[in-house]
Amino acid sequence: MLFLEKFFKLKDHGTDVRTELLAGLTTFLTMAYIIFVNPSILGDAGMPKDSVFVATCVAAALGTLIMGLYANYPIALAPGMGLNAYFAYVVVKGMGLPWQVALGSVFISGCLFLFVSVFKIRELIINGIPNSIRTAITVGIGLFLGIISLKSCGIIASNPATFVTLGNLHEPAPILAILGFFLIVALDRLKVRGAILIGILTVTIASFIFGGNKFMGVVSTPPSLDPTLFKLDIMGALSIGILNVVLVFFLVELFDATGTLMGVANRAGLLKAGKLDRMNKALLADSTAIVAGSFLGTSSTTAYIESAAGVQAGGRTGLTAVTVAALFLACLFISPLAGTVPSYATAPALFYVACLMLRELTEIDWEDTTESIPAAVTALLMPFTYSIANGVAFGFITYVVLKLLTGRVKQVSAVAGIISSVFLFKFIYLGAG
Repeated sequence: MLFLEKFFKLKDHGTDVRTELLAGLTTFLTMAYIIFVNPSILGDAGMPKDSVFVATCVAAALGTLIMGLYANYPIALAPGMGLNAYFAYVVVKGMGLPWQVALGSVFISGCLFLFVSVFKIRELIINGIPNSIRTAITVGIGLFLGIISLKSCGIIASNPATFVTLGNLHEPAPILAILGFFLIVALDRLKVRGAILIGILTVTIASFIFGGNKFMGVVSTPPSLDPTLFKLDIMGALSIGILNVVLVFFLVELFDATGTLMGVANRAGLLKAGKLDRMNKALLADSTAIVAGSFLGTSSTTAYIESAAGVQAGGRTGLTAVTVAALFLACLFISPLAGTVPSYATAPALFYVACLMLRELTEIDWEDTTESIPAAVTALLMPFTYSIANGVAFGFITYVVLKLLTGRVKQVSAVAGIISSVFLFKFIYLGAG
């Protein structure tokens, strides 16, 4: 215990071992779905699902372990949702490229990521983000978490006429999720430790009684990783016409991870003067995880917005991340047990965190529309386009355009100008993919 206290500087961050372990378990439960969803999505691209399952667990554990031990932040990493869909449905199925070439593209984008991280170019980019956009990223992630959680428990559903509508509230999933939400809010308000975790476990237990959930056992032998290990095709990815794919991977990875890091760190109170002290270490953690994941056989690994659930549960140091990493490795052997936690059990926790993240709206200068409108665009476009990177892109473009049109060009940093130009190029030349 003493070693953990000194290594992670628990007292300096106002936390303890028990709180960090509970926070890690909470974060893991909210993002454990990825070990089942990622193999399903990449399986549609023709990849062996069992091998992708192992690659997902190992890549998540490796990236999160580096984040915890090297950067000392309570932020977990795993193959990113959205990035895996782009990999499978756009690059492989849409463009007709082999999944091995797509993995090669992920590797190259990860190398670019490492380059801009090592030479602190990415840190320079992040520090050039205007305060209004930085605040809006946190709010946007909150809204994004909100729509993800409501969708996963069936409270909202798709509709061909209105895109989204109210789901069937007579089903067990939304009913249990709503009850779980009220339980979490009440317990947290009453300062009950582990309130979010208690809510998740309570809904999981209730799912066996009312939701038709089935216990599938505890232990199983991990599948072989050999079908995807080192199967990436780097030369194929470097061929003419593939650079567009690499650029899209790189841009989305850059701003998805950056947005998540800033948003979760801000929620945890880890920003000092709007900046992360160990930003470069955090950036190296996720860029290394991307490269490692491409060797293992999975799409881009990135920081997870679900880390906000662990932060809300009290996680403040890398011990939270190390706990998550250990649980991902354990999942290699206890996948049946991990699969018993339904998505509607973690949805209440995510929705509660989403509600809390909206408080950052008060930090925006609403009197200056050249600041508030870009912030609003950033926050709204994240859930409406289902992409953190798109929200950041449109926010930057709006910020620069409004400053130019109102004669405030001096307020636009060189970094902001370059970023908005890159995004404009992406949308005009490469499209919205």
